[in-house]
Amino acid sequence: MNLPILDNQTESPYVVRPFRRRISRQVMVGSVPVGGNAPISVQTMTKTKTADVNATVEQIQRCQEAGVDIVRVTVNDKEAAEAIAEIVKRTTIPIVADIHFNHIFALKAIEAGVAKVRINPGNIGSRDRIKEVLTKAKERGTPIRVGVNSGSLEEDILEKHGYPTPEALFESAMRHAEIAAEFGVDDVILSVKSTDVRLMIEAYRMLAEKTDFPLHLGVTEAGTSRVGTIKSSVGIGTLLAEGIGDTIRVSLTDEPEKEVEVGKEILRSLGLTQRSVEIISCPTCGRLEVDLFKITGEIEERLKGIKKPVKIALLGCVVNGPGEASEADIGIAAGKGVGILYRKGEVVRRVKEEEIIDAVVQEVMDFVPEEQH
Repeated sequence: MNLPILDNQTESPYVVRPFRRRISRQVMVGSVPVGGNAPISVQTMTKTKTADVNATVEQIQRCQEAGVDIVRVTVNDKEAAEAIAEIVKRTTIPIVADIHFNHIFALKAIEAGVAKVRINPGNIGSRDRIKEVLTKAKERGTPIRVGVNSGSLEEDILEKHGYPTPEALFESAMRHAEIAAEFGVDDVILSVKSTDVRLMIEAYRMLAEKTDFPLHLGVTEAGTSRVGTIKSSVGIGTLLAEGIGDTIRVSLTDEPEKEVEVGKEILRSLGLTQRSVEIISCPTCGRLEVDLFKITGEIEERLKGIKKPVKIALLGCVVNGPGEASEADIGIAAGKGVGILYRKGEVVRRVKEEEIIDAVVQEVMDFVPEEQH
């Protein structure tokens, strides 16, 4: 096998091909298109008591600042059902009503003007109740998400399959998608979530192969920020890399803004959305000669508001440092208490370790147009 020999001035001849997206129908969730080759949107869910309108609206606004596209809110009691209209009125982002058990709350949420209603087939109730919700949704043009969860499957499906299996999740989703079709509701999004990453991957693959519905990806009850991030990245990332998925929600036992950050980073890592600040830093080893943990942490925090894509390399020793730093937009190759600052491959100057953070931040500010700070 003849491999190409590249010198430092030659670009790699290999081109990373974009993922081939599964073709799905498009559903508008408020102003956000889901499916139909639209950009993959990021969702989260509020953690406040919905009846506390001020707290809920404030949390939604923080999620917007983090870059969320769609926000889901639980409508789980009368107080929440009464509050949802005010929440919709006071926010500028599509609000989704999350409904379990009581279909009346779904009707009230649709009347309040939510952008979508999520129903759980395992607990929404009888066919007559579903019909009421679908009829109201069709009248108002409100999309429906059939949100299947492995922990709350219908009893007959669970009895048939004996256990939550990919086939069981698929059957539940299709049953309610078919009911929606019977009543003329075409704006349907499907999800088949599980805490088991392997189970959810297989269930989504079945939906992707056999339907054209837009798919909402997620690992339900993924866990703490650390474990949940890993499980969600593996589950959601695997499917996205196969071209499956139209909108995502990372579920964490953490603030919703954190869910948004992780979701956006999953998309960025696969090249599915534009990256803003990308920091490349070495994992460190015994060769480290500066406090790279502090340097990377502070630079990341100070530059988190930058909107323009900029690649920053922060390297802590002389092995890969000069090469990596020179390939970034802005780079530092550090060693023995000093750092060499690079800009677009050119050496700018030498700085002391205690000056590295300010020097990199200032160089980025000079590199990025002021309106994108």
